[in-house]
Amino acid sequence: MESMLNKLKSTVTKVTADVTSAVMGNPVTREFDVGRHIASGGSGLAWKIFNGTKKSTKQEVAVFVFDKKLIDKYQKFEKDQIIDSLKRGVQQLTRLRHPRLLTVQHPLEESRDCLAFCTEPVFASLANVLGNWENLPSPVSPDIKDYKLYDVETKYGLLQVSEGLSFLHSSVKMVHGNVTPENIILNKSGAWKIMGFDFCISSTNPSEQEPKFPCKEWDPNLPSLCLPNPEYLAPEYILSVSCETASDMYSLGTVMYAVFNKGKAIFEVNKQDIYKSFSRQLDQLSRLGSSSLTNIPEEVREHVKLLLNVTPTVRPDADQMTKIPFFDDVGAVTLQYFDTLFQRDNLQKSQFFKGLPKVLPKLPKRVIVQRILPCLTSEFVNPDMVPFVLPNVLLIAEECTKEEYVKLILPELGPVFKQQEPIQILLIFLQKMDLLLTKTPPDEIKNSVLPMVYRALEAPSIQIQELCLNIIPTFANLIDYPSMKNALIPRIKNACLQTASLAVRVNSLVCLGKILEYLDKWFVLDDILPFLQQIPSKEPAVLMGILGIYKCTFTHKKLGITKEQLAAKVLPHLIPLSIENNLNLNQFNSFISVIKEMLNRLESEHKTKLEQLHIMQEQQKSLDIGNQMNASEETKVTNVGSQHIDKVFNNIGADLLTGGESENKEDGLQNKHKRASLTLEEKQKLAKEQEQAQKLKSQQPLKPQVHTPVAPVKQTKDLTDTLMDNMSSLTSLSVSTPKISSSSTFTSVPSTGLGMMFSTPMDNTKRNLTNGLNANMGFQTSGFNVPVNTNQNFFSSPSAPGVAKMTLGTPSTLPNFSANFAQPPPTMTSSSSASSDLKDLFG
Repeated sequence: MESMLNKLKSTVTKVTADVTSAVMGNPVTREFDVGRHIASGGSGLAWKIFNGTKKSTKQEVAVFVFDKKLIDKYQKFEKDQIIDSLKRGVQQLTRLRHPRLLTVQHPLEESRDCLAFCTEPVFASLANVLGNWENLPSPVSPDIKDYKLYDVETKYGLLQVSEGLSFLHSSVKMVHGNVTPENIILNKSGAWKIMGFDFCISSTNPSEQEPKFPCKEWDPNLPSLCLPNPEYLAPEYILSVSCETASDMYSLGTVMYAVFNKGKAIFEVNKQDIYKSFSRQLDQLSRLGSSSLTNIPEEVREHVKLLLNVTPTVRPDADQMTKIPFFDDVGAVTLQYFDTLFQRDNLQKSQFFKGLPKVLPKLPKRVIVQRILPCLTSEFVNPDMVPFVLPNVLLIAEECTKEEYVKLILPELGPVFKQQEPIQILLIFLQKMDLLLTKTPPDEIKNSVLPMVYRALEAPSIQIQELCLNIIPTFANLIDYPSMKNALIPRIKNACLQTASLAVRVNSLVCLGKILEYLDKWFVLDDILPFLQQIPSKEPAVLMGILGIYKCTFTHKKLGITKEQLAAKVLPHLIPLSIENNLNLNQFNSFISVIKEMLNRLESEHKTKLEQLHIMQEQQKSLDIGNQMNASEETKVTNVGSQHIDKVFNNIGADLLTGGESENKEDGLQNKHKRASLTLEEKQKLAKEQEQAQKLKSQQPLKPQVHTPVAPVKQTKDLTDTLMDNMSSLTSLSVSTPKISSSSTFTSVPSTGLGMMFSTPMDNTKRNLTNGLNANMGFQTSGFNVPVNTNQNFFSSPSAPGVAKMTLGTPSTLPNFSANFAQPPPTMTSSSSASSDLKDLFG
């Protein structure tokens, strides 16, 4: 690791020193910052190419630097010749302006150590790409070393060079004179640009139709930088000392050969005996066969052969070359169209952009990113074109890595996220929302992407709201939970409640149902379900949407609805909705099916809970019995009495509802009829009786007290006598009510002892009271009711309120104690005494 760091440090130091020594003091550095050495180009690859930026605008440029140390070996006059030749080439390039020529951003500046000028951003020269790495930093950058030209790049690159030559020959009346891979520059976007006008020749009669180009005789004594590259030079330069525009076309043919043969020239030239080499070359050209051009694509092979023809007039001119079928490729045509995009009107552009998605998959990714993407994003400044351009940009984004997307595409999309017109922009973004949420960093999602979704939910256009609601579930899993809970869900709810559109309301419910799984249980129970009860409309589609959310929540493993909420909120809401008149049979069945499922689960869960509580109570009773095994006899008697009293009160509720198990069916029917006619006062009394019975049941067991053996017996006897005396007063009851029919009297009296009651009532009363008190003080012998009623229904069913009665006998016929010894009606002559004694008896 340390050695790698040292190596990197030495490389950086070397590059920095190289830049410093070459450019220090040159006026170019006043306006431009010079960066890394990236390539080489120009005649003999003598120019080093550096990255650079303009200090004032931070605009990216390429800085071409010629280090004068390269020519230290020459004599002064030779140095001057080289410098003059280089200067001439840059100055001529600066004067010419065309898309196919390298654009100069800052003219040539000379200092003591170097020449320098600035151009548009550059990637490398074609010679570098084809494997000629002369004058490049060591080691060679992988960007250049591993660079591979795609077919579409080669086709369109050669077409661009042809177009550049056509401009020079037809418009400028100039012969370039040195068309070589070194003088073809690939800019940062991948476009091929011509430079190196060191040996250009202008026409001596530019106004005439047939231009004349003076040509100098080859001087082998000149430095190589003062001569064109002979390997790409037409034979007539050397052999007949003449040149014309066709001479550049020969050079284009040799460049095409080199492109398809890994940078190798078609002929090698011996510079020491150049005339002999060209004579041999002329002979080979005259016999040039297809076997020598096997690496050249078949569809352009014959045209290359024509370009290399010995006779200049046979060679195609530049304009003819731009029209050959080889360049009529969909990729090349697409790239060519982009280069002329500024010349098109909006209608032409829109038609082109509509068809572009079919072409993009056929092009290499690097070509798309380098050449097409910048042209597309430059159209974002034209709002009318954004709906046509944006789908293509997002299509490219799908093929980019996240890093490429963040670096190349996201910065361009930032302003577009905020555009609200035309409305199609929002629609396109919504359709690609999963792409945006997947590749956009979280901060940018919150700041740019999600606000766009919120705007769509609040848009005045119903179509936009519908589309947004339909699309949200497709990317809901990509939204962070706080944004979902605090921003998205409230807007969906508002859209549902505030809209006048049935479609928006239904889609809101469907959307909520689909994203329930991304929410937590308590948020759904506390926020979503209560919201359903606020929805005002009762259309079948809305009701089915509400049912769907309930069902999803109820059946979802992670969510679920508690039985308390089922009983208190959900079922009371769903049941009335199920009988809405708008629902058809299938919809009603859906409601009933869900309601039944909820009821079944409610029953199952609560029944299980009660069973568990019962088991716990039984276990507790067993423990209590075990703890009381050694208690005194009096305590046992007290507990037994308490248990009997508990049984009595436990059965009160059942007696009130059933009318006693001993009643016959006829009595039951009559009692049912009478229970239905209870007055409000009777119901209040009955409720009070039940409440008092429950209180008595919940009282703590009586603590055992120490008594002498005689005292309890004596007390029991005294109480019995007192009770018997008091009961004797029942024979003199004065009832101030209308005449009671015998049928109503017999209805409420148990069949047991019925005849005895009316033959000898007081004897039966005494006998039953005595038997009841002697039987463990539980009144468990068979007995009868003695009702006293101040109302018209004198003898009512045992469950009828308003009846003050004592029941002596079985627990099932003992509702008298349910009154909890309340004050009897004023018509009872001895009620106060009996009540007092009963209170004393049961404490």
